[in-house]
Amino acid sequence: MPTGLKASSSPIQISASVTETAANTLTSEQIDLTLNVLDNEVFVVTQINLDCDAPDYAAAGTSTAVDATVSTTSRTSVGSIADQNVLGSANRQIIVGATDAGVAFDREDPLFSALEMDYLGIIATNNAFLNIVGTNNGNVKQVRARIYGFRATASSSVYAALVQSELLSA
Repeated sequence: MPTGLKASSSPIQISASVTETAANTLTSEQIDLTLNVLDNEVFVVTQINLDCDAPDYAAAGTSTAVDATVSTTSRTSVGSIADQNVLGSANRQIIVGATDAGVAFDREDPLFSALEMDYLGIIATNNAFLNIVGTNNGNVKQVRARIYGFRATASSSVYAALVQSELLSA
């Protein structure tokens, strides 16, 4: 258990999905966590599973991709795990050379917390965001997400620090 927190629920799963509004257009969906802010409740994320649609196969010399993330705050780009407010990301791409042959690659980081860690991240505000964007696709793409974790309560000082840190990471 993270220091300064006390579990207030059993493990739970939250599912969500988002479809691009147009092909190759960043689209985000707000995931309501229904936290009780009066009791300084936070959501401790222990695992994330992102399932992206496959990218379209394009013409020779044109690579395609689908990128998705789960973030703690709203984003103006899909981002990556290099960004402070991104808890998990997935990428599917087809790399095409000058000939008409392509190679597919999939990547999802991280799936679950490392054995020596209790959690992937803590969401202190009342929602998370599921983001998707395609590159060089002819069709709109969708991502489906399942977020595993539990609710916990924090002391006033810990809660204030978590909220401030989350909002400043936007």
